[in-house]
Amino acid sequence: MAIKTLAALCLLSMLLLRCSSAEEEVAATCSGIVPMRGRAEVISITDFGGVGDGLTLNTAAFQAAIFRISHLRRRGGTLLYVPAGVWLTGSFDLTSHMTLYLAKGAVIKATQDTTKWPLIDPLPSYGRGRELPGRRYKSFIHGNGLHDVIITGENGTIDGQGDVWWNMWRQRILPFTRPNLVEFMHSGNILISNTVFQNSPFWNIHPVYCSNVVVRNVTILAPFDSPNTDGVDPDSSLNVCIEDSYISTGDDLVAVKSGWDEYGIAYGRPSSSITIRRVTGSSPFAGIAIGSETSGGVDNVLVENVNIYNTGIGIHIKTNIGRGGYIKNVTISDVYLNKVRKGLRIAGDVGDHPDSKFNPNALPVVDGLIIKNVWGENVLQPGSIQGIKNSPFTRICLSNVRLFGDWSQSWKCMDVSGAALEVQPTPCQELTSTFDVSFCANAV
Repeated sequence: MAIKTLAALCLLSMLLLRCSSAEEEVAATCSGIVPMRGRAEVISITDFGGVGDGLTLNTAAFQAAIFRISHLRRRGGTLLYVPAGVWLTGSFDLTSHMTLYLAKGAVIKATQDTTKWPLIDPLPSYGRGRELPGRRYKSFIHGNGLHDVIITGENGTIDGQGDVWWNMWRQRILPFTRPNLVEFMHSGNILISNTVFQNSPFWNIHPVYCSNVVVRNVTILAPFDSPNTDGVDPDSSLNVCIEDSYISTGDDLVAVKSGWDEYGIAYGRPSSSITIRRVTGSSPFAGIAIGSETSGGVDNVLVENVNIYNTGIGIHIKTNIGRGGYIKNVTISDVYLNKVRKGLRIAGDVGDHPDSKFNPNALPVVDGLIIKNVWGENVLQPGSIQGIKNSPFTRICLSNVRLFGDWSQSWKCMDVSGAALEVQPTPCQELTSTFDVSFCANAV
């Protein structure tokens, strides 16, 4: 690369930190847990033989560039620059202390040759591939045991070319569980920003067993009929911040998870301290979801200032018998819904099981959910809250929840206790506990 170009990129790398700090002064943000940082060194994928013509396979170039970053370990880390062009590649691994930077017009595109896609072991908290028993395909961009990794740029695109995988799923010829677009495992201090993610084969962004993860200013796109293309799925992770993003996919926009039945219970790693703020999007399934895989537990979740439209269920909190675990201390506020099939669903009968070994007596605990300041228009059904007979959902608070539509049915509630203040249409009688009214009033 030319010296002037390198100098400009180094300056840009440092300016990212200043721009991020300026944005944080404007609105409330959790992104400070992983601040943007500059890198001391900049290299380009073209330095390693990369060709951005959309035809040349660049897997070796990405591997060589990241191998160099990993082994030279430059003080302050290294920025890998991907210039404008279409960079076809197979799956590759990132390394610690690096920034993957996509310039304006840059597209990192996944090969559709599934026969050469690497396989990895199933997640221990799932016990098997999420779709099929056995191993699973490795994510397109992968990281395991990493620290200090940034994916950012000038709104370049990471394209999973997922249609080949979706068709295999539809035809029921998948040999293993489909790959995620981006997955980090056992990693910390991860920042993903200013990038477009599209056409993921399966889930888009999946931090699992991670801590200190920020996803902000991203766009995530997939067709409405693309199967299981969740937007962001924090899974058994601590301190996750998802902000200022637009998501339109074929499944839940954001889904907080923590393991599947007996495997998640045994692994015992919860998702905790999750913030979801200023997210807009649409989906045939849920806007904001928790579950249904919550066997390691989910607690301390804050969701606020979200806009959900053309969606199946606005807010969906879901679990099942055999899950065990818990969903506790969740606050969801300032939500706008438009053209949704059901405003709110909290359910104890959602999701399948990995195998027949799950314990039907492993009942989840759902307690302390606050849902307030929700306004919905063109809502076909207000919602349902249906707990589990031997493990009723407790302290469910609805406050200032106003949903409007041509009702075919009103609220449905069963095996639940809590309170409802200023809810329209009239809530179900189960939400009338005097004790829970006090809890609910204090939460406003």
